[in-house]
Amino acid sequence: MMSKLEFLYDFGSPNAYLVHKVVPGVEKRLGSSVIYSPILLGGVFKSTGNVSPAISLAGIKNKGEYQGLETERFVKKYGLGSSYVANPHFPVNTLLMMRIAASVQGEDLYVPFIECCFKSMWEEAKKMDDPEIVAEALQAAGLPAGELIALAGEPDNKQKLIDLTGQAVARGVFGAPSFFVGSELFFGKDKLRDAEEEFVSQNS
Repeated sequence: MMSKLEFLYDFGSPNAYLVHKVVPGVEKRLGSSVIYSPILLGGVFKSTGNVSPAISLAGIKNKGEYQGLETERFVKKYGLGSSYVANPHFPVNTLLMMRIAASVQGEDLYVPFIECCFKSMWEEAKKMDDPEIVAEALQAAGLPAGELIALAGEPDNKQKLIDLTGQAVARGVFGAPSFFVGSELFFGKDKLRDAEEEFVSQNS
């Protein structure tokens, strides 16, 4: 059975956005689709004792600046241009978006929904923890905003996101973006190339 490259993401992660932007090139090189798996970073952090870079980098001289340099290098390496912008509302509570993502995973709306949310967060810098702004963004993308937001409130869909997040932690995940190829875990956008190499190795 052919191994898949799985991408575990949360819309609140700018590094997950950057990975999302380069996924088409990854899929072309590998000749295989990348599997997007939603997780709730807040739940991952709570379960693992991890914290966001906004907290972990605070007060450490030069480390935050280096992280910015690393992002600039990634953007340049993959030719992403100037589409990425810092969201002034960061950190954004992504619970609503991630519940919707979990509820439509594998359905026709899944891919355009992912594109809309990443674009709204990291290209248009919208406050995507405001349900009204989420609805406006979805409508502008031609998506059924009312239907999607209603899905987020259904108990089964709430539980699905909890389960996906718990399963990810059980597999070793502590943040996003994370990748799996089979049982092999890779963390961080800079490990995407390693994940690609593992995919080739497992499927050769």
